[in-house]
Amino acid sequence: MLDKSTRRDFLKRSATVATGALILPQIIPSTALGMGGKLPPSDRIVMGGIGVGSQGTSNMRDFLELKNQVQYIAVCDVDAKHATNAKGMADKANNNNDCKIYSDYREFLEKEKLDAVSIALPDHWHGLIYTAAANKKLDVYGEKPICRTIKDGQTIVNAVQKNKIIWQTGSWQRSQANFHHAVELVRNGRIGKIKYIEVGLPNGNKGIGTPPVKEVPAELNWEMWLGPALKVPYRGVSHWDWRWILDYSGGQLTDWAGHHIDIANWGAELERTGPIEISGEGVYPRDGIFNVPVEYDFLCKYANGINMRVANSARLVHGGGATWYGEKGWINVDRGRIEASDPKILQEVIGPNEIQIYKSLNHWQNFIDCVRSRKEAIAPIEVAYRAISVALLGEIAMTTGQKIQWDPVKEEIVGNPVASRLLSRPYRKPWSLPTI
Repeated sequence: MLDKSTRRDFLKRSATVATGALILPQIIPSTALGMGGKLPPSDRIVMGGIGVGSQGTSNMRDFLELKNQVQYIAVCDVDAKHATNAKGMADKANNNNDCKIYSDYREFLEKEKLDAVSIALPDHWHGLIYTAAANKKLDVYGEKPICRTIKDGQTIVNAVQKNKIIWQTGSWQRSQANFHHAVELVRNGRIGKIKYIEVGLPNGNKGIGTPPVKEVPAELNWEMWLGPALKVPYRGVSHWDWRWILDYSGGQLTDWAGHHIDIANWGAELERTGPIEISGEGVYPRDGIFNVPVEYDFLCKYANGINMRVANSARLVHGGGATWYGEKGWINVDRGRIEASDPKILQEVIGPNEIQIYKSLNHWQNFIDCVRSRKEAIAPIEVAYRAISVALLGEIAMTTGQKIQWDPVKEEIVGNPVASRLLSRPYRKPWSLPTI
C-alpha cells in the first residue's frame, strides 16, 4: 500500500474535475481503465467502518456497490455479531478472508492504514469518535445527527476544519432529485421572498415503561457501548431503541433534524448560520426509561426576519418535510413527494443563468469523488452542524421552558447561564472531549 499522503496525491491527480457554472468532482469510470469494470487495487479508496450495525452495514453496502471503487479492510463494533457480519460482507467483496475485526475504535484508528472511514454510532459517541477520526486525518462519512450537544458539534467542526479532511454527512436527501428541485425553485424566487418555514419531523415514540434488568448478551461489550454516558444496568435497549433515551439521543427531533431542517436551511440559505431566538414546548413521557419528547413544537427567529417552526408532523398542516412560505405561495418537499400552492410552480424550469445548486445523484459516490478530488462534499460538516444545532437549541428551550437568545456568530447563549450549561454535558470518566 502506498503511503497515505502519496495515495492522496495520486488519487487527486487521477480525478477529472468538470468545469462550468457548477463544479462537481468526477472520477474516471472504471470501465475506461481496461480492467473489466474494476479499478486496480492501488486505485481504490481504502476504507474501514466504525459502528457496523443496521445503518453502518447499510452504508457499507452502498459503498461496496460502487463498482469496486472502494476496498474495506477493517471493521469495528462493540457487538461481535455486527462485526462478524460486516467482515463477511467485506471478505465477499474482496474475495478473501483478510478484513480485520476490532472492538475498540482507538486500536482500530491506531493500527489501520486507511484513506477514509464510515461511522454510524449512537449520538452520545459522536463527539469523541468523529473528532478522533478527524485527528487521524481520515476522510469521514459520518451519520447524522453529527452531535448530541452543541459543544460536541463545535469540537467536531474544529477538528474537521483543522485537519482539512473531506466530510460527508449521511443526510442523503441532499442527493435526491425532488429535494434538488424544491431548493432551486425556492432559491430562484418562484414563490417570492421567504418569510416563514415549517419543518415537520416524525411523531415521538410513546415508550415501553421500565423493562427489567437483563444479562448482557455475550457478544456485546455494554461498558464500551455506554462509553461517556452514565453507567446504567442493561435492560435490553441498545442497538435501536437508544434513540428514545436522552442520555444517548433527543428522539425523533434530533434523529430527523439532520434531514428536514437541513433541507429547510438549504432552500432559505441558512446553511451556515443559526437562529437568534428560540422558544417552544415539548410533551414528555410520564414514566419509564424512554424520556425524549413525544411531541415538540418550537419557533426559531433569524436575523434576516425569517421564522422557522419545527414540530412533530401531526401538528402541521403539510405534515412532514420542509415547507417554505413565500410572498407568492408555498412549496413542501418530503421523501417521495413535492407539492406547491400552485402545481404550475413545480413545472418551472431553472434556466442556465439562474442559481444552480450543487447536485449529487448518489450520496456515497459523491463522498468517494470528493475524497479523490478534495472538493467539498454535498453535505459538509458546518452545514450538518448548523442543522442539528437548531434542534439542540430547541431542546434546550423546551427543557428550560425559557426563550433562548442565541448568538450564531459566537455560537453561545446570551444572558442565560443556566441554559448555557446545557450546551455541553459531562462525560463519564475516563472519557473526555478533546480540546481542539
